[in-house]
This record gives sequence, structure tokens and C-alpha cells, in this order.
Amino acid sequence: MTATLRDSTQQLVDARWMRGGTSKCWTFDAAALDSYGIPADVLLPRIFGSPDPRQLDGVGGGTSTTSKALIVERSSEDDCDVTYTFAQVRIDEARVDWGSNCGNCSAAVGLYAIEQGWVVPDSDVTEVRTRNTNTDQVIIQTIPTPGRRLPVHGSETIPGTVFAGHRVDLGFESPEGLTTGELLPAGVPQSLLQNRRGETVRATMIDAGAPLAMIDAHDLGLDVSAFDTWPNLIGDRLSELEDLRLRAAVVMGLVDSESEAERAIPKLGVVGPTADADADLQILMLSMGSAHPAMPITGSVGVTVAALTAGTTVAQSLRSGISDRLRIRIPSGVIETRVRERPEGRLVTVRRTARTLAHARLPVPML
Repeated sequence: MTATLRDSTQQLVDARWMRGGTSKCWTFDAAALDSYGIPADVLLPRIFGSPDPRQLDGVGGGTSTTSKALIVERSSEDDCDVTYTFAQVRIDEARVDWGSNCGNCSAAVGLYAIEQGWVVPDSDVTEVRTRNTNTDQVIIQTIPTPGRRLPVHGSETIPGTVFAGHRVDLGFESPEGLTTGELLPAGVPQSLLQNRRGETVRATMIDAGAPLAMIDAHDLGLDVSAFDTWPNLIGDRLSELEDLRLRAAVVMGLVDSESEAERAIPKLGVVGPTADADADLQILMLSMGSAHPAMPITGSVGVTVAALTAGTTVAQSLRSGISDRLRIRIPSGVIETRVRERPEGRLVTVRRTARTLAHARLPVPML
């Protein structure tokens, strides 16, 4: 028994537990993770404790927003400092979804690079150019570093978090069509999606930041004047919405059949107008089969581009047209995105925060 324990603890992998936006993720150096000779598809579920709804025998948090990993490395490309791969570790299965990026967790990448010394602050605001390998998306991350130093403690807060972190502005460069090759993979701003009961809803399927299917709230019978009731009402209709999401995956050309669809993409959301003077529209997103407590940031990028695209369910839900700013009501508050049109392409920016929660040495499990 002693020999087995000694053998199982000889290999340890360094990791950082980080909060990025409204998600938590374990962050690994790519070279270190590769050195064990175990495919990440096998290793990560075991480290996280999947399959188990509590992820009791691992470091996963038992929810879609806390069962995530980042695999990062210094970039060999001239136009980027860091490349990273996002992993959505399933909870009820020993599987990893690689089909999309997580914008919230992305906010931890720039902070990690500075804390590791990969990027040295050279002004009061440090820019870290990152590339996400899941989507081939370039994200420019800007982090305050007054006096060319990273503050010991961050001082910025965002909706959906309790404590402050380091401010991270994420700028998504030309996010359109990176997964499917088309901004509107269905070829039109709106389509009809049908569930297994034969009921239809209007949906916009758009690929920007991540592939999204945005359903009109009216078609689900939701009261747009009672947004606070949406999470509970949606909770009673998750299987119906999953039917629609799977159908959208086929219509968008992500898969040939519904059985092949990943849990992470396309992301599905419900959109409607709002009378709230502090917001331009209201949205409830789903994540891995459940109502999201805040919003996937890649989803906010897609929603912003959809708001600028005539005829979409998002554009039709707007209080008025947008120019360079979109305010989105979500369950945890209001988030704001900014848009800048440039000769080299559109830049969609959203503010997040990030902080390191722990440095750890995780035992590599015996498989």
C-alpha cells in the first residue's frame, strides 16, 4: 500500500487555479502537461474527477462554469505573445469538449503571462496579444500595470463576481465566421427551428466569437417585463431547448447529425427587448444544458455582432440601433461591449477581471 501511494505521488503537475470573469479554470503549461505522455482527453477528466456530478475525486467544481481548463504556452508567432487552448471538461462524462473558446477564462491568460514573466510590463497599461487555438481567434488583452508593475491586488469588479480582480479588457479581432467560415451559417438572419413536438421558434444562428443560436423570447412565451422569472421558467424546459440546440448544430453545419453535436457549441440563448433604461436588450444564455448565471463572453461578442446585423432576433430586440456600445441585461446585472471599426477589421471589446486563486501541484493520477 505504501509503495503504491509513493508511486502515485511521484509525478506532479504544476497548475494555477484562476478566476477569469465569471468562470474558474485550472491553468496548465502546455509543455508540462504534454510531458506525461497521457492525452489531455484522458488526463483532464481524471484530474477534474469526471464522471461524477460532484467531481468529488478531483479538482472540478461540479458546474459548467467551474469545470474548465486552459492549456497555455509562449507563442512562436510574431504577432502573438501567448497561444492557449480552452478545455470544457464534462462533468457527467469522462470527456472534454474542444470545439469553442471561453471568453471568461480567456481573461486569465494575459494575467498568467505577466505573472509568469512571459510578458514584462513596459508602461502603465500592458498589452498581451493572445491567440486561442480552438477558434484561431486573436484576443488583445490590456491590463493596468501602473509604474510598469502588476498591482498586488486588483481593484476592479464586474457583475457576477463578489471580490475585485485585475481589470482585463478583451479585444476580439475580426471575430466573424472563425468556426464555420460564415457569419450567418444558415444563410439568412433568421430561421425556424423545430423541436421534437413539432413546435417552431424563430432563431438567429450566427458565428462570431462562438457559434450561437439566439431564440426570440416571445416564441417561448416568456414575459419580457419579468426577466427575473426567466431562469426558473427555462429550467423547466431544458430538454426542449436542448432539442433546438442540437437541431441548430446541424443547420449551422457544425455536425452532420444531432448525435454528433458537442455540449459546448453551438451556445444557445434567449433574447428579448427590455424596458430597463440601463440596458439595450436582455438575454439568458444556456451553458452545458443549464441556465448560465451570467454570460459566456464569447456569447457577448456574438450577440454584439448580431445586434449590428439587420434582421436578426437580436437586432429586432434592441431598444434602438447601436453604434459603438451595447448594454446587455443578464441575470447577474448588465455587461457592456464596445465596437470599433478599423481598416483591418472589427474589434469587439468587453471588460473582465481575473485573479489567481491558488498555486498547486496536482498529482498525475494512475490510469
